[in-house]
Amino acid sequence: QKAIALDDSYAWGHAMLGSFYILKREYDKAIDEGERALSLSPSSADMHTASAEILTISGRPEEAIPLAQKAIRLNPFCPAYYFTHLGRAYQYAEQFEEAASAYKKALQRWPDNLFAQVYLTATYSMMDREMEARAQAAEVLRVYPQFSLDHWAKETSYKDQSQRDKLSNALRKAGLK
Repeated sequence: QKAIALDDSYAWGHAMLGSFYILKREYDKAIDEGERALSLSPSSADMHTASAEILTISGRPEEAIPLAQKAIRLNPFCPAYYFTHLGRAYQYAEQFEEAASAYKKALQRWPDNLFAQVYLTATYSMMDREMEARAQAAEVLRVYPQFSLDHWAKETSYKDQSQRDKLSNALRKAGLK
């Protein structure tokens, strides 16, 4: 807020404030800040992916998907988390094949990306691909042996409780505890 008070045209400040509002579960404020960040820097791949993530978590994945796709087009050498954000939007929208593809691309760029590992595990489980889900769950535990489903579920900030429940159930079905 101080950065924005000093310079209201600082797109990153608005994007980070939007992320902060997500953590506080103030979704409308988060969306407003994401939209402001994107309006201030409409050709920024980072602002597209930040806005996409805010929209996904706020329950609007269909709006997030084109933003995340554009972020990747704007920065074809993007970091792995761009694909993780795209995967989450697809997963929330129940486009599981597309979600799995995005997570695999994230893992090609950063093989030990815990978020991509966890969400790919859930995606396979949601697709009833049990063997792949269990193998991916083993990868989660390789990357982060102290993984706790209870902690993960508590930290997941989806606006829609049913999304958190779906994710937790899918991870449990894959063998994570």
